[in-house]
Amino acid sequence: MYKIALSWNDKTLEVNNSLVAAIIVVGCGGTGGFVADGLARLLPRAIDLVLIDMDTVEERNLNRQSFTTADVGLFKSEALAKRLAGKYQRPIQYSVLPVGAGDLPRGIVVGCVDNGPARQAIAEHLRDGQWYIDSGNGRNFGQVLLGNSTTEKLRPSFLADLCFRLPLPTIQQPAILAQVPRRQSCADAVAADDQSPTINQAMGALVLEVVRRILDGTCPWMQLYLDLDAGTLTPTMATPEVVSRLTGIRPSRLIEKERRR
Repeated sequence: MYKIALSWNDKTLEVNNSLVAAIIVVGCGGTGGFVADGLARLLPRAIDLVLIDMDTVEERNLNRQSFTTADVGLFKSEALAKRLAGKYQRPIQYSVLPVGAGDLPRGIVVGCVDNGPARQAIAEHLRDGQWYIDSGNGRNFGQVLLGNSTTEKLRPSFLADLCFRLPLPTIQQPAILAQVPRRQSCADAVAADDQSPTINQAMGALVLEVVRRILDGTCPWMQLYLDLDAGTLTPTMATPEVVSRLTGIRPSRLIEKERRR
């Protein structure tokens, strides 16, 4: 079984926390709020936590997201960062600028956005080889996708029992780029019965588990699909055969037989 590797180069092949400078959460609403709280609690202090969201807290967010009446009018990333910094006694950085305003910080990017243009902006501003975890959900289902590479840079992607390159989430599932910006908040979606009141918590837990396993060097997945109606969680493992089906590249061209010198 292949495991996700954070870094590979001519001299080293290793997976450990020192390779991660930060975890960057883009989108601090429904799922993003739960992810940010979990990361603030679980991350080693040597890894920075950065929250990015340009939206402000509205009253309709209070019964659904991780905010209080005192946060109304504040930027979501600011309110969440300040609360979690006090709660867990650790520094937390935040930004209220759109992703397109500059390059993303170095580290693993966790996208908790709900529309195609936001996902496109994340994909366009990733650094070369930067891992991107995308989460998305409907009423009672959702998916987590993991990748870090364009199709042109996938050869090779696998060495020994490690996988160090996967197609970006926007390549794995191009349909996520076609999703239009949501006109209603998560709270409005719940009220309209368009979204389960527990789907964001469930998705947040899945994202946290993916991040935890990546840092531990034990993550074998490139996709996870959750269906609360069926009570199922379906993984897609990171293998040359799966990447081949997605990209058309022969499996043999995705495997590095020997470490380069």
